[in-house]
Amino acid sequence: MSRETMFTVQEVADQLNVHPDTVRQWIRSGELEAIDLGGRAGFRISESALQKFIRERRVRPQGN
Repeated sequence: MSRETMFTVQEVADQLNVHPDTVRQWIRSGELEAIDLGGRAGFRISESALQKFIRERRVRPQGN
């Protein structure tokens, strides 16, 4: 069984060249699927959820 890569809010923000608060807003609105680890642990976003978000929003990751 392979494990999927999981990203923090900061890692997603860096990849998409946006502020972490923007990523949190996308999560709260349901646009970006994430797992809430609770408290200070924050959220984790799976690689597949991020790729889906990028396809649907046509967001260009940093460096592309």
